[in-house]
Amino acid sequence: MSRQRILISQATIVNEGKQQVADLLIADGMIEKIADKIDVDGVDRVIDAQGLYLLPGMIDDQVHFREPGLTSKAEIATESKAAVAGGTTSYMDMPNVNPTTTTLEALEAKYELGAQKSWANYSFYFGGTNDNAELLPKLDPKSVCGVKVFMGSSTGNMLVDQQAALRAIFTNSPMLIATHCEDTPMIKANEVEYKERFGEDIPAAEHPNIRCREACYKSSSMGVELAKETGARLHILHITTADELELFEPGPVEGKKITAEACVHHLWFSEEDYAEYGHKIKCNPAVKKASDRDAIRQAVKEGRIDVIATDHAPHLEEEKSNTYFSAPAGLPQVQQSLSALLDMVHDGVFDIETIVDRTSHNVARLFEIDKRGFIREGFWADLVLVDMNRPHVDDKAHNLYKCGWSPWEGHEFKSSVIGTFVSGELKYYQGEFAEFTPGCRLMFDR
Repeated sequence: MSRQRILISQATIVNEGKQQVADLLIADGMIEKIADKIDVDGVDRVIDAQGLYLLPGMIDDQVHFREPGLTSKAEIATESKAAVAGGTTSYMDMPNVNPTTTTLEALEAKYELGAQKSWANYSFYFGGTNDNAELLPKLDPKSVCGVKVFMGSSTGNMLVDQQAALRAIFTNSPMLIATHCEDTPMIKANEVEYKERFGEDIPAAEHPNIRCREACYKSSSMGVELAKETGARLHILHITTADELELFEPGPVEGKKITAEACVHHLWFSEEDYAEYGHKIKCNPAVKKASDRDAIRQAVKEGRIDVIATDHAPHLEEEKSNTYFSAPAGLPQVQQSLSALLDMVHDGVFDIETIVDRTSHNVARLFEIDKRGFIREGFWADLVLVDMNRPHVDDKAHNLYKCGWSPWEGHEFKSSVIGTFVSGELKYYQGEFAEFTPGCRLMFDR
């Protein structure tokens, strides 16, 4: 892997709650120096970043890139390339693929795919099931991001619905446990009721009533209780209700054993949007009331929600046009996620320091990622250059997903990603990609 010495000149660096205009030198993939002014001698390339913001690249702790086995919808190559164009430099991919990532052999095979195909840095979750808890102590905490547990619906045999199995996973996991929390029996009962009322063609707007707030709270509260009993390190993904927020403590992530994540689409959309978008915003757990969205935004600001991610989950557009029970849940968004969050900065919902903290710093802290997630000398140069005042319209022509669509099509974002550095390589700049080189496997300082 060939890495140039690159000088980024006079960028507004946003890092660890502060902004400063400075030069930054990249050498051997790492941030070698940050200073008011750095001599350009011996540098291969100088990028004039005056007027641009330099952020640590987004670390997305929840994506579904669909490989292996579901590659009609997406692939590691296509989705990671889209992620880089959107300002994401590292991601953690979920185990509900085919075959599921629930054996040590399947996990290692997936890492081999990442090493061959991923534009961004990568890690892969090991999937917990009702019958594989004995494998957890064999996982290497330094090279695997975490254990994913579906305490709600999933594919294959990945729903963990036996209390003894859950307790075994929470007791035996040598690393962070990330959970999808929805109560399946409650949802199944709702499905029967709504099918009797509407037949197969249930309106998309009923989705948050079927995947109801009570199902979310029941499962999340059970997960928190079990984590407190066992001492497990628990991270609950994609919180969607105001009710669940009481389960988490506000404040800095350091020292917390129970943390929470919010996703970009739950910070953006609300139930009023089903009328326009229909099943395109159908996801599990569901987009809910505007009051829930606003409560989650406030929880992000106060540190009750520790991380912002995407849950990027692409499906083909024609699948989304099916009737309710045949329209799959999930939406693609890694290419638009940072732009959407920066729109919220423009709109006064968040400040840019909070976005950086929740999309990068805190992910690095709670997963204990080695030398990433911060703009510091001696850390990997995972960086994104952003023009806060260059609008762009989201459209199919520039969409890089294999599924070919995004829920933001036609929206004019107020900011644009100008360049993305992955482990010191400028992989995307001014709309163009460098020649493909793979990202790095994330390592963890545990």
